[in-house]
Amino acid sequence: MLDEAQTRRDKLAKLIKLGIDPYPVNVERQTVCADALRQFDAWAADKSEHAVAGRLMTIRVHGAMIFADLMDETGKIQILLKEDETGAKLFAAFRDLIDPADIIEATGTLFQTKRGEKTLQVKTWRLLSKALLPLPEKFHGLKDVETRYRQRELDLLSDPDVRRNFIVRSQLVSQMRAFLNERGFLEVETPVLQPIPGGANAKPFITHHNALDVDFYMRIAPELYLKRLLVGGFEKVFEIARCFRNEGIDFAHNPEFTQIELYWAFVGKDRFLSFIEEMIRDMVQKALGGMRVESEKGMIDFSAAIPRLTFRQAIVDACGIDINKMKSPKDIQAAAKKAKLDVDFSQCVGMDEYEDELYKKTARAKLTGSVWVMDYPLDMMPLANKSDEDATKSATAQLIVHGMEVVKAFYYELNNPVDQRERFLEQRALAEKGSEVAQRMDTDFLRAMEHGMPPAAGMGMGIDRLTSLLTGSHNLKEVILFPTLRPEK
Repeated sequence: MLDEAQTRRDKLAKLIKLGIDPYPVNVERQTVCADALRQFDAWAADKSEHAVAGRLMTIRVHGAMIFADLMDETGKIQILLKEDETGAKLFAAFRDLIDPADIIEATGTLFQTKRGEKTLQVKTWRLLSKALLPLPEKFHGLKDVETRYRQRELDLLSDPDVRRNFIVRSQLVSQMRAFLNERGFLEVETPVLQPIPGGANAKPFITHHNALDVDFYMRIAPELYLKRLLVGGFEKVFEIARCFRNEGIDFAHNPEFTQIELYWAFVGKDRFLSFIEEMIRDMVQKALGGMRVESEKGMIDFSAAIPRLTFRQAIVDACGIDINKMKSPKDIQAAAKKAKLDVDFSQCVGMDEYEDELYKKTARAKLTGSVWVMDYPLDMMPLANKSDEDATKSATAQLIVHGMEVVKAFYYELNNPVDQRERFLEQRALAEKGSEVAQRMDTDFLRAMEHGMPPAAGMGMGIDRLTSLLTGSHNLKEVILFPTLRPEK
């Protein structure tokens, strides 16, 4: 690599000495590769000149002819340089000083080779950017996983499937935004720096604002600010939010992630859950062209209505433990021990964290396909209203796809400020016992609620997780352009 880099720097110096600017300004591309191929027959027939610009991927020298593959975002086209067409000086400069990975502009006419390859015969060319480091080896690309994530730009250049994953992600977000806009939702922005981290049970990142001399938290969720907008009279709001949680990193978690949260006033349970399903179907259809998606764990079919399963029943089916009979964390520990379950409760504080750990380690991992898990225990959801069927359960529904949580919905948001204050006090007690993820008392949010918050439903959906499922990616890092990694020394 060092020898190659030095060789390229030597070539850079020679290009400059020849009067060839290796990094010119005022560059504007005339034609993309896809257009040249699409209009090939007409342009080849009238022998009109066209200029394409892009990155050289391969160069093949055959005496007085040079073949090369030129690639841009839209595709790839072969170019041909002949010494008697370009002139000896430009031909020799290309042959001796231009490398794969260099970015050039080539101007010429289109023709088809004897082998049927659509080709641009170059009359003149100019260098637009000299690459001082080579691309990964042509046939193998980047194989080291960490290098792929650290140098995503090379990963994108080396592997069309990687590029496709991020195109799908962009299309999913674009279609989701269009779907909501068409149905009267207002897209908003809320603070990333927050004086109190709220909206989820998670450990936040802390930062300091020098001018105010006060600590702020990177948001763990936009929920409380969006609900304040419901108080302010906006009845359909959403935000595509970058969120941050100072927790572990694994195949399903990254410290910074993207989710959508939306809130809808005056909507009922079944209509709201059906709306979410419709939105996901629309996103999948528009981004992938169909409703059935093959994943590592099997086929996912979004065309049918999604079945529903209660949180309690999911655990009963998985390990036989009935949480309705559990009155304390000790009861859960004893039941797990009796069932010979390998569940580590050592980091749990409070009944809600014990219930959550039991569910994640037994029931959720066994769920296949798509399923709504309904009615989590009330103590697990301090921002959700009570179920209208069982006051000990929350009005919640989580969409689980092959064991991964994709959507968290409150089909009845809590809008009683007295009840909400009591829930915050319960969370404070858990924090005092050592919980790092308990929610904080947010008096600004409570004051807003006291002005009257309308009945509403709300949901959050992980864009990273949905994309990973739809692209068959085994790790969120495959669908986050620049995932969080330990810095190189």
